[in-house]
Amino acid sequence: MAKPLIVEIPHEIGPVEAKRRISNGLDKAKAACAKAGINVEHMTWTDDRLNFAMSAMGQKVDGEVDVLPETVRIEVRLPMLLALFAERMKKIIGKEGNQLLIKKG
Repeated sequence: MAKPLIVEIPHEIGPVEAKRRISNGLDKAKAACAKAGINVEHMTWTDDRLNFAMSAMGQKVDGEVDVLPETVRIEVRLPMLLALFAERMKKIIGKEGNQLLIKKG
């Protein structure tokens, strides 16, 4: 198992609103995964932590999203084969996460 990919996204909307926005974005994320051939095995909230597992082309990925007062921390455990794409994935996760959590005026 490769080193986990960790993305931290700061926010100013509070943990309740951050969790609400993430929850509201899950259907869109699942649809995007399905379109890309990624099977979402589960996404489950326990308090302020979203645990998830996915698979594609025989590769399994799991991790969690922790909603904290001023940050959302995403940790993804990638198999070695997918770890080659970690930096690209980190940029995409950061960009999409920022768009989801940006304060709307």
